[in-house]
Amino acid sequence: MAPTPADQRVHDDGRVELDPADVRSLEGSRFFNEELAPVPVEKRTWTTYNYFALWMGMAHNIPSYALAASLIALGMNWVQALITITIGNLVVLVPMLLNSHAGTKYGIPFPVFARAFYGLRGANLAALLRAFIACGWFGIQTWVGGEAIYVILGRLLGSWWRDSPVVAGQHWTLWLSFVVFWIGQLLIIWRGMEAVRRFENWTAPLVSVGFLIMLGYVLVKAGGLGPILSDGGKLGWGPDFWKVFAPSLMAMIAFWSTLSLNMPDFTRFGGSQRKQVRGQILGLPTTMTFIAIVAILTTSGGHVLYGEDIWDPAQLADKFSSPVVVVVALVALVLATISANLAANVVSPSYDFSNAFPKRITFAVGGGITGVIGILIQPWRLYSDPNIYIFAWLGFYGGLLGAVAGVLVAGYWVTARTKLWLKDLYTPDGVYWFSGGWNWRALVATLVGAVLAVGGAYGGPFPDSGLIPFLKPLYDYNWVVGFVGAFVVFAALSVSANKEEASERRPSRIDPAAVDG
Repeated sequence: MAPTPADQRVHDDGRVELDPADVRSLEGSRFFNEELAPVPVEKRTWTTYNYFALWMGMAHNIPSYALAASLIALGMNWVQALITITIGNLVVLVPMLLNSHAGTKYGIPFPVFARAFYGLRGANLAALLRAFIACGWFGIQTWVGGEAIYVILGRLLGSWWRDSPVVAGQHWTLWLSFVVFWIGQLLIIWRGMEAVRRFENWTAPLVSVGFLIMLGYVLVKAGGLGPILSDGGKLGWGPDFWKVFAPSLMAMIAFWSTLSLNMPDFTRFGGSQRKQVRGQILGLPTTMTFIAIVAILTTSGGHVLYGEDIWDPAQLADKFSSPVVVVVALVALVLATISANLAANVVSPSYDFSNAFPKRITFAVGGGITGVIGILIQPWRLYSDPNIYIFAWLGFYGGLLGAVAGVLVAGYWVTARTKLWLKDLYTPDGVYWFSGGWNWRALVATLVGAVLAVGGAYGGPFPDSGLIPFLKPLYDYNWVVGFVGAFVVFAALSVSANKEEASERRPSRIDPAAVDG
């Protein structure tokens, strides 16, 4: 086995850190700040429960419910919807765990991890792409959370609140609820990552309460599970189902494809690889399956009761006759949505924006930028139609992020073989500077994967024939196509480059891609 560089300590469990003196030597670098720095091993304290609680908080929220419920609205029966969601969650868990490994081993967040393959400057392409998508999700989550507050107060305050004058297409009281929800989240993120962890821990056991209350109410009113489970859906198991299945499966994967990239933002605090892996395996599939079952049964029951598929839980709850049930359920859903939004859609862009300007943008300022962009993308439009929500929004960005994931997995596991030089991730004179801070191979691989994945985008805002007609058949498999395309191209280019450039590497350091073990 090749020797370890003197500026890296390797612990018995495989986790790596820098000597404090080496960390201090990086403080003058324009690519370094305290929040992007490697987490010292003694501060990597997250347990299996912390990761399980994190996933419970992220998965049990209104958009997760709406994602599952929208499959019923698109015509699937409960079995078809559950199969689609389960497969999607198991698929996306694979790249998530593969990328999580680097966070726990080196204590680095996603944008710093991306520097190893995109270059110190090129990493901003991957990080900002992830950040802007997170901003969109932050806006969507904030809108639905505000909508829940609007419904709660409408039940408590009466018609003057619910039937207030319309401004810019919405009741002004709904706009006010949206703003209040927005401010509340930013106050939490302004206190930093530890505040997010504490909030996740105490809300995790509570977030499922609201959904269970809604399900129980629907089951009682609908006369039990019988009428719900007997609904055969509108698609059957023929060609109509398979036309919907593939893009719906990609949407399920895309829903968490953002986290498949930036889980190092959380696993950098992991007490061990075993703890983060076990916490995620216990967390993601189980919590998403639970919320999927609740959403599918509740939406199907709503169809039995009201004759329509209401995929937005706040709108469904608003039809309940019991004000107590409505208020208690939606209060729990509001807490769930705050928990999910902070973890899934604020932590990552905060680091990503900080990575772009480490000396000017702190974690808290990055969270503020996320909040502002989340409003500017007009989330109420993205969330208005399940076809736009699944086929346009989720499908398109899922293909783009699949390409980035392909580069990271190929780079870390195939070319670097999990060996990184920590110090070089923060200095322009290291092996990750490539050419002017950019690794053209990663850019080419990302472009190829993205074009293959979304070049044939159709439906919604896209032409029916597809943006690039001959690529249209690939769009139904966008995330998989993007991931595989970028993985193959980057691995091929990098292996070839390593052979050609091995003699050009600086002799004082060992090429991490050449280290065994």
